[in-house]
Amino acid sequence: MSDVAQELSKQLKVPIYLGPERQNELLTIEFNELTLEPALQLMSPTVYVDYEIDTGSGAPPKPLGIYFFDTNQGEPPVTQVVNGSTQSMLIEGNTEDGVEPETDADKKQAEEQPLKVAFKDNLLTVKAKKQPLALVLLKIGEELGIPVDIQEQNGSVIDAEFSKLPIEDLVRQLSPHIRLYLRADLTRAERRALRLVLAEPPKATQ
Repeated sequence: MSDVAQELSKQLKVPIYLGPERQNELLTIEFNELTLEPALQLMSPTVYVDYEIDTGSGAPPKPLGIYFFDTNQGEPPVTQVVNGSTQSMLIEGNTEDGVEPETDADKKQAEEQPLKVAFKDNLLTVKAKKQPLALVLLKIGEELGIPVDIQEQNGSVIDAEFSKLPIEDLVRQLSPHIRLYLRADLTRAERRALRLVLAEPPKATQ
């Protein structure tokens, strides 16, 4: 298995991490013309893949790290291949936090908040009325519990509504300047975001 992982890593140009029990395991397998994820699943009982999605490139998600782990090994560290030195913070407040809206007008105003983000069943719902893109991303990060790195204050304003979308579909529709890092747990068929970056648009070359 270690030889297979080494050769695969060379071909894919992606680091591959093996669980301790997998290091000395012998593998006999044959398949052809499979896409990446089904192929990886044939090779290990527990597989994770960390991806980078660049919303401006239109390219498919780019694998950054592949983990062939032992059955009971648990999940790899979140920062194994996805790490950033900076993280932006969302600080927001209301002088009346904790006070329930009393009148109908107050309730209506609460419902008409310019920015609402909800995350349920791995799907995001975002309602933004003329809100800065950076603020929308910070709010999404807060809701998902992931770091957000705002590298570019490009002043983009979002006026849109998205209902029950996976994070990768949502960011593609939000802006071409977002990089999303996510982890696919192939064993459980789950995908979760690890980090969001609002990157600077590429400089136009003469």
